[in-house]
Amino acid sequence: MNIPMLDLRSEYLYMKNDIDTAIAKCLEHQSWILGPEVKEFEKKCAEFFGVKHCIGCSSGTDALVIALRAIAISSGKEFFSRDEEILTTPFTFTATGDAILRSGATPVFIDINPVDFNISIDGIDKYLKADGKKVKGILPVHLYGTPCNMDDIYEIASKYNIFIVEDVAQAFGACWKNKKLGAIGHAGAFSFFPSKNLGGFGDGGMISTNNDTFAEIATILTKHGGKDKYNVDYIGYNSRLDTLQAAILLAKIKYIDQFNNKRIGIAKKYNSELQGIEEIELPEIIDGSVFHQYTIRAKNNKRTALQGFLKEKGIASMVYYPLCLHQMKLFQERAKIHSPLTEAEKASKEVLSIPVEPLMTEQQQNYVISEIKEFFRLNG
Repeated sequence: MNIPMLDLRSEYLYMKNDIDTAIAKCLEHQSWILGPEVKEFEKKCAEFFGVKHCIGCSSGTDALVIALRAIAISSGKEFFSRDEEILTTPFTFTATGDAILRSGATPVFIDINPVDFNISIDGIDKYLKADGKKVKGILPVHLYGTPCNMDDIYEIASKYNIFIVEDVAQAFGACWKNKKLGAIGHAGAFSFFPSKNLGGFGDGGMISTNNDTFAEIATILTKHGGKDKYNVDYIGYNSRLDTLQAAILLAKIKYIDQFNNKRIGIAKKYNSELQGIEEIELPEIIDGSVFHQYTIRAKNNKRTALQGFLKEKGIASMVYYPLCLHQMKLFQERAKIHSPLTEAEKASKEVLSIPVEPLMTEQQQNYVISEIKEFFRLNG
């Protein structure tokens, strides 16, 4: 049996009629840049999240950069300065920290909560109490589709009068206490990379907000930095969401809740069947999570062996992430560390994501479970 991390072909076939019809419509009207589907998709997402504005852009990375730039511009400057700080997690994809650098600010890495892999609330609070005068904002990442504790983050941000930009790249449709992620902070940044819960057929991203001024600036920044592209106001980007991607995403968004619920069901089955294996730690089923990844911890240095065993059995797996941001060359001289980052570094050595494809059959799920059990029977 061959089980990939994600079966995009099966997903396409599942919604083929909707996607093909959407693409055919674009072929007819030939409005490839900011065509009608872009505005329609932005409106659909704003309704889905319960926010006033959604602004499409060319990638999740650009969504983060533009969101941070728009906040800087709203405060009266094009970029943050290097002595201004934004708190985030070191256990995430490179784009999170890189976006802070590209906005002009300095990232400050705070350790993670070992249970949900998200930024430590206690770590945020301690840093702000000890050295928070330069902090302008918090960039929490809802890692693996699991929501951060947004009540506590919002309370801290309000107390210190700092902004929140949510990195929702892995958590489209996820909630914190029945409120959609991306609708809680000052802005949310989404990715439509093909592997995401809602993925396009290429790169794409989106920014969500309830702030009218912020939305206007963010929109301008996606179009070279001006309302008039021949007379621009700011250093901007060529970062529009193209019509074809918007059309595909419009066709797919009607399936998002169904597919997210399937992911949750698979996660619950894994947890039920794999409990009791002492050498792995299973993720908690947190309300509102959409399981972009189902990620276990392999203890006692057994991750490499487990991953190799699964590969031999035809089961794909991935390590997200083998290296923390503060360990990368890019951030060595450009970031601050609220040390020690013990939990993040430990997680990077133990985490292993296994398939949670929404269209996995029960037979495939049972096969993954049985082979993990077999590995630990042989290597207990």
